[in-house]
Parts: sequence; structure tokens; C-alpha cells
Amino acid sequence: MLEVSEIFYSLQGESTWAGFPCIFVRLSDCNLRCSYCDAGYTYTEAGTLRSVAEIVTTIAAWHCPLVEITGGEPLIQDDTIELCRRLTAAGRQVLLETNGSIAVAAVPEEVHIIMDVKCPGSGMVDSLHLPNFELLAQRKRKTGRCDEIKFVLSSREDYLWARELIRRHRLEAIALLLLSPVQERFTAAEAAELLLADRLEARLQLQLHKILWPGHERGK
Repeated sequence: MLEVSEIFYSLQGESTWAGFPCIFVRLSDCNLRCSYCDAGYTYTEAGTLRSVAEIVTTIAAWHCPLVEITGGEPLIQDDTIELCRRLTAAGRQVLLETNGSIAVAAVPEEVHIIMDVKCPGSGMVDSLHLPNFELLAQRKRKTGRCDEIKFVLSSREDYLWARELIRRHRLEAIALLLLSPVQERFTAAEAAELLLADRLEARLQLQLHKILWPGHERGK
């Protein structure tokens, strides 16, 4: 069983999959409280308990090959891994968005991980489970595929912190890197100038869903 906040069909708004139609399974609850969180309802409102089989059946009705499991923090619920297995067995491409605080060792190799490493501006900078970088490297060596690491940037200081972490751990060698500015705090143009000046092997990311549907807090 899983506690589910919402299941909906939309466009993928972030990551290297941005722009593709996608089914989102947003699970309830989170172990972090980021300052810019736009899905606080996942831990302030009760979700609905649903079986893995029921969720898989609901997803099948949309006939969409791409599914993202997100939250909240999906890995705090034990049956998230079983949902991943069931969906990949059914031929779905599964994306798992996780906040980097929990080990990803149990995530099936077929699942594409998007790890959101928390910068200082989030207020959760100490949450990173550092061994996850080696786990991502092991996944790449075994499968030949890259997962993704995302940095949400609230300021120039967040960018500099992310740059240092990238260089110290050579993260460009183990994952696709995304820099995602919080527009209300740090403009995309500012982030772009810094990215170009430093020649980081990273991609500037804008939240497509917020451009297409401004003001929608959920279900988009």
C-alpha cells in the first residue's frame, strides 16, 4: 500500500524529459521542509491509501509510456520500490524524483533517477546522503546510462556551492547535471551567465509547467 497525494496526466516540466507527456504519481509525506517547496500539501494534507495494483491499473488507463514517481519524498514509503518494479515490468519508462537524503541502492536499474541535491538556500543542505553519488556511479558503470542530479538555485551563493560540489566529486562524470533557478529569488538569466562563464557541463533548466500553467499549485 502507498499513501498517494495525487495521480495526474500532464507534460513533464523538468529534467531532460521536459516536454514529454507524462503520468505523475505524487506520493504523500516528506522528510524535508525546503524553503521554496511548491508541494507542501503532500505533508500538510492526508493522502489516500491505494494498493500498488490499483495504482498500476489507474496508470494503464492513460496509455502513456512515461511515468514519474515523485512527492513529497517517494523513498520514505517502502512499497515505492515495488511500484517501480511493477511499472517497469509493464513496459513503462519510470522516472523517480528523490531529494537525495535516502539511499537509492534499492531502486531498480531500469528506473531513471532524478536526484534533487539540496543547496543552502533550501534550508536542508545537510540532508544529502553522500554515498548516493557512488551509487549513481555504480549504476552508470553497470548499465551505461546516466541518471540526473538537479540543483535548485535560490541565489548566486547556491550556484557557487553547487559548482564546488560538482567539481569536488566530478559529478559530470556520473550523471546529467541540471541547474534549476527559483525564478522569484534568482533569475534564469543570472544562472545562465554564471554557467557560461564557468563552462560547467550542466544544463540550465526552467520549470516548463510553471510557464504553461502559472498559478496552478497541483495537478499540472
